[in-house]
Amino acid sequence: MTPSDYEYLRKFLKERSGLDLSADKQYLVESRLLPLARKSSLAGIPELVAKMKGNAEALTAEVVEAMTTNETFFFRDKIPFDHLREAVLPALAQARAARRSLRIWCAASSTGQEPYSIAMCLKEAGPLLSGWRTEIVATDLSQAVLEKSKAGLFSQFEVQRGLPIQLLVKYFTQNGELWQISSELRGMVQHRQLNLMQDFSHLGTFDIIFCRNVLIYFDQNTKVSIFERMSRMLEPDGVLALGAAESVVGITNTFKPYPERRGLYRPNVAPVIRVGAGAGVGASTLVPQTLRAAASAR
Repeated sequence: MTPSDYEYLRKFLKERSGLDLSADKQYLVESRLLPLARKSSLAGIPELVAKMKGNAEALTAEVVEAMTTNETFFFRDKIPFDHLREAVLPALAQARAARRSLRIWCAASSTGQEPYSIAMCLKEAGPLLSGWRTEIVATDLSQAVLEKSKAGLFSQFEVQRGLPIQLLVKYFTQNGELWQISSELRGMVQHRQLNLMQDFSHLGTFDIIFCRNVLIYFDQNTKVSIFERMSRMLEPDGVLALGAAESVVGITNTFKPYPERRGLYRPNVAPVIRVGAGAGVGASTLVPQTLRAAASAR
């Protein structure tokens, strides 16, 4: 692969998916794209790039999928799911007692292990959420991984990675050499193709957002944009879960750490104060403190 081919791929992937490859990641591109080139009967990556430049839309879509499909497994990193069971669900069950419903967004859901891990946590909550309406929205850039997730079929290797044996027995049935998750859990998850670089406000408002192990591939400005847009879609007392190597610290002040729960964040909602009638506004008017500070600085 020539330097110019690599620069073309870097720019293409940044524009199409937000993937921000550093100058030393040629080995990663080669490991992901050489198999695709061979499958397409091309000699190598230079020929792949040449075909992409010829507006081969189907091929360019496959390049994006090959480069953005990342490793996943059930209950990955364990701690976020412990937090979900021990702190987040009990707190939200109390706060949502009147409406008895929860909406959870699993961004970058890949082949389904994460949304189905969340679904199992909800089911295992037992009486806490009994009779509640729960909705998990699983999104990913890759349609191929979404189709696999919808099917809910996993290999022996996949179910052995992170999935406790008691949950395998309880929620899966063996289908030849594969294991299929129950129709009840599949029914809890809605799958939608989505590019985080684009507008996602149409998804609505959520109580919990899992956006794990994907933002590490984006540059700073893209992260800021995604965090700001996610903050507008999360309930004021909602929770954002990030990956073990991810944080909002030093990137944005739209979120603040969840007390004593590493990897969890809450919207940094501005305090609200009352403006007196003497200021020319009715005494019942509520104004965010940030707006008042801006006004007083004029």
